[in-house]
Amino acid sequence: MKNKQSWIDQRFPLTKVFNEHLAEYYTPRNFNLWYFFGGLAMLMLGMQLVTGIFLTMHYKPDSAYAFASVEYIMRDVEWGWLIRYLHSAGASAFFIVIYLHMYRALLYGSYKGPRELIWILGMVLYVALMAEAFFGYVLPWGQMSFWGAQVIISLFGSVPVIGPDLLVWLLGDYAVGDAALNRFFSLHVIALPLILVVLVFLHIVALHAVGSNNPDGIEIKKNKDKDGIPKDGIPFHPYYTVKDIMGVVAFLWLLCAVVFYAPALNGYFLEHANFIEANPLKTPEHIAPLWYLTPFYSVLRAIPPMFGSQFPGVLAMGAAIVILFALPWLDRSPVKSIRYRSPIYKWALGVFVISFIMLGWLGVQPVTPLNALLARVFTALYFAFFILMPWYTSIGKTKEVPERVTG
Repeated sequence: MKNKQSWIDQRFPLTKVFNEHLAEYYTPRNFNLWYFFGGLAMLMLGMQLVTGIFLTMHYKPDSAYAFASVEYIMRDVEWGWLIRYLHSAGASAFFIVIYLHMYRALLYGSYKGPRELIWILGMVLYVALMAEAFFGYVLPWGQMSFWGAQVIISLFGSVPVIGPDLLVWLLGDYAVGDAALNRFFSLHVIALPLILVVLVFLHIVALHAVGSNNPDGIEIKKNKDKDGIPKDGIPFHPYYTVKDIMGVVAFLWLLCAVVFYAPALNGYFLEHANFIEANPLKTPEHIAPLWYLTPFYSVLRAIPPMFGSQFPGVLAMGAAIVILFALPWLDRSPVKSIRYRSPIYKWALGVFVISFIMLGWLGVQPVTPLNALLARVFTALYFAFFILMPWYTSIGKTKEVPERVTG
C-alpha cells in the first residue's frame, strides 16, 4: 500500500493535498449545527450532477418531444421516476441548504475581512446556481415551464434601446420555442455545471487560504502553540468529516422522505401546471417561478411599470441581487459574530429574514391590491437592511469579544 502511495505521490501530490485540505487543515473546535450546510451544499451539487447525467440520457431537447421524453423517463425508464424526483426535489433541497449557508454567514459575519473574496465567490456561485435552476425549470416543457420562460425572458425586452434585439439574441427566435429550449438545455447541461464546479473549487481554495470562521468570530490563527498549530483548532479530518457524515445521513433521510412521500410537495417543488404539456395558446391562471426564485420575482412585481415599461422592476430585481455583493463593505461593526453584536443588528437581521420569506411567499400568490402593497413594504424593508447597514452597525453597542473561542 505504501509503495502504491509513494508511486502516486511521485507523479501527483495526493498526500500533500490530503494533508493540506483535510488532515492538517485546522478548523475551529467550536463549529455548531450551522456549519453542516457547506458540506451539504457540495453533496447536493454532486447529486444534481449525477442524476442530471442519467436524465440527459433519455431527455430530448426538442419542443415537440421534450414533455413526452420526461413522461417516458417517469413511466418507462427503470427507476426513472426516482432519478427525476431526486433531481427535482434535490434542486429545492439545494436552495434550502444554500439559503441556510448564507444565513449562517449573516449570523457570524463570515463575509467580513479577511473573507471578502470567499463571500464574493459564493455570491457568484449563487447567481450561477439561480441561472442553472431557471434553465432546468424550463426543460420539462410543461405549462409553467413554457409560460415562466415566456415571462422571465421577455423582461430583457424591456431594456431601453437594445431590448428587442437582446431578446431575439437570447431566444434565437422571435418567441420561446425550439431554439430557446436547445439553448437552455446546452447551458443547463454543459456550460453552467462546469462554471459551478470551477467556482466551488475557487470558493474552497479561498476558504482554506484564510481559514474558516467560527461562531465567536475569532481568528484562531492568531493564537498558536510552539509548533505553529492553532490552540483552538482541530484537524478537519477525522473530526469534522465524521461529524459531517452524521449530518449527511440526517439530511438524506429527510430528502428521501420528501422524494418517496411528497415529491411535488403540494406544488412547491413541482407545480401542478407542469404536469400538463406546454400550450402556447393557453395561459395558466397564475404564472410564477419555483419558490427559490420568488423573493426576487416579488421585488420585480412590486415596482409598477413606468411609461408602459417593466424596466424599473427589472432594475430593482437586479439590484436586490447585486447589493448582496456589497455586504462586506456595508457592515461597519467592529465584531463579526451575532453573539457580540448590538441588539440593533439582531432586530435588523430578524426583519430582513422575515421580509425575504414574505417576498418568497408573495411571489407564489396571485397579484391582488393587498399582495402588491405587502410586496412593496417588504421590498422596502429588504433594501433598508443593506442601505442603512453602515449606520446601524456603527452606532450599536457591542459586547467584548473573548481572546479564545468559547467552545
